[in-house]
Amino acid sequence: MKKLYQKLAIELVDAQKNRQTVAPLIHRFPDLTIDDAYQISLETLNLKTQAGETIVGKKIGVTSEAVQKMLNVHQPDFGFLTDVMHYEDGSAISLKKAQLIQPRAEGEIAFCLKHDIKGPGVTAQDILDATLWVAPCFEIVDSRIENWNISIVDTVADNASCGVFVIGKQRINPNSIDLATAQMHIEHNGQPAGSGIGAAVQGHPAQAVAWLANTLGEYGIEFKQGEIILSGALAPLIDAKAGDVFSMTIEGLGSCSVSFRE
Repeated sequence: MKKLYQKLAIELVDAQKNRQTVAPLIHRFPDLTIDDAYQISLETLNLKTQAGETIVGKKIGVTSEAVQKMLNVHQPDFGFLTDVMHYEDGSAISLKKAQLIQPRAEGEIAFCLKHDIKGPGVTAQDILDATLWVAPCFEIVDSRIENWNISIVDTVADNASCGVFVIGKQRINPNSIDLATAQMHIEHNGQPAGSGIGAAVQGHPAQAVAWLANTLGEYGIEFKQGEIILSGALAPLIDAKAGDVFSMTIEGLGSCSVSFRE
């Protein structure tokens, strides 16, 4: 299987570089499991770190019911963030330079860790206690699988459909507000485009992050001090294209914005 993992990892990395999609993996290899998908993800990560990218965090995705229904994937996925994925608040992101193919914007809450933490047995309160700050975040997800025709295996193998991410400038103590009831509002080209609350992700964003810590702990992966953890979308995803401008506010956390160009 190792050779298959490596083959598919190269295929996915090349698809991103060339901005061309590939056929769903699960259609071609129907026996692939989530564990197999995670091994493919690790192979893609290895290729990226060999090319000079640095791991800066992790992400959980497909956490809210709205997004699960939208993508027809009915359990969360997980992946890794690298330094080249991170853009500053207010950035005008080049779709070509960022190697985005079929991007979608989602609003969520980012956590920054003040110390290492590893599952199993991690609780939501453990996550809050281990968090230095939280901030509003746009994650721009993208799939290397054609037409977003993904299963849980496809998206986990494809590094949880990671694209790029933008974090707002505010830095808030997570214990100073109720993240579960925090209201998010998104505008797309100046028009209301979505809203949600923190409870949309598994009842509480910290609960979603705890799930991720425990899931990765099963693979021997820990959260590290200083890492950014993206907790999942609070509202349905929005297609993004050149010329689009997105802005977001989350009650008690502040704002975040991003735009796109060719």
